[in-house]
Amino acid sequence: MSTTRVATVSAKAGPGGRAATDPQPPATGRLLPLACLLIVGLLLGITATLVKFALAEGWAPLAFLSWGLGGGSLMLLALSFAVRQPPRPTRSQLPFYLISALISIAVPQAIIFAAVSHVGASFVSLCLALPPLLTYALALFLRMEKLRMLRAVGIASGLAGASLLAVAKLQGTPDSPGWIALALMGPVVIALGNIYRTKRWPPGATAVSLAPGLLGIGAAMLFVWTLIVGTPMAPGNGSAVALWLVAGQMLLFCVSYSLFFVLQVIAGPVYLSQCGSVGAVSGAAIAIAVFGEPAGALVLIGTAAILAGVLMVSRG
Repeated sequence: MSTTRVATVSAKAGPGGRAATDPQPPATGRLLPLACLLIVGLLLGITATLVKFALAEGWAPLAFLSWGLGGGSLMLLALSFAVRQPPRPTRSQLPFYLISALISIAVPQAIIFAAVSHVGASFVSLCLALPPLLTYALALFLRMEKLRMLRAVGIASGLAGASLLAVAKLQGTPDSPGWIALALMGPVVIALGNIYRTKRWPPGATAVSLAPGLLGIGAAMLFVWTLIVGTPMAPGNGSAVALWLVAGQMLLFCVSYSLFFVLQVIAGPVYLSQCGSVGAVSGAAIAIAVFGEPAGALVLIGTAAILAGVLMVSRG
C-alpha cells in the first residue's frame, strides 16, 4: 500500500470516519479494506500467542504490554516522518487523544494481556470475536449505520462461529469466573472505542499521523499504572529470548495499529470491528499448530461460520 494512497484516503475522510469514495469503487478499492482486515486479524491472533511465550520467559503481562506499546509508538513516529505525515496535535485534539488512548488501547490491551495467564490465549482470542456485534448494535442505536440484512446476517454468522469455537476451547478449562468476566469486558470497551474514534476523528487527520500519539499516550498510561502497583518492568530471567519477544511485540503493534487506523478511515467502525472475528480464527489456528490443541468438528464449523460472516459484512 503506497503512502500516497494512505494520505489521499485519509484526507478525504469525513466526520464519520469514512472515506468520500465513489459509490462504485474500483476492485482495488474494495480489496484494500479486506486486505487490511485480514492482516490485522492475523496479527491479533499472533499477539495472543506471543503473550503466552512472554509469560513463560518471565515477563509480567502489563510490563510486556507497556514496552511493546512504547516501542511500537516510536516505530510509528519514525514511519510518520518517513512518509511526511508527522503528528500535528492541537489543543482541541487533546480530549480525542486521551480518551481514544484510554478506551482503544490502554484498557482493552491491559485486559487482554492480563487475562491470558488466567483464562488462556484461546479464550482471549475468542473474546475478540464479540466487538463486531456490539459495534454494529451501537452504530444502529446512534444512527451511524442503517440496518442492512446481509451485514446483520454476516455479523450473526461470525458471532455463532465464535460461540462454537468458545464451546470447543473451553472444555476442560479451569473455573476462573472473575477473569472470564473481565475478559468479556474487553470487547465492550473495544466497541466503545470503535464508535468514539469514528465520531470524534479530527477532520483532515491521517491515520499515520494519529497512530504514534495514540500508542504513545496509551503506553504512558500503562507505564504509570505499572509503577503505581509495583509491577517489575524487566523479565524475570533476562534471557535473550525475552528481549526478542518484546522486540517482536513492538513490531507487531507498529504494523497492526498502522493498518488498524487506516482501516478505520476507509471502512468505518462496523467493518473495522471484524478484525476481532479474524483474530479469533487465527488465534485458534495458531493454538492448534503451535500448541497441538485438537481441531474438532466444532472448531472447523466455527471457523467456516466466521469466515462466511466476514465475507458477508465485506459485501454489505
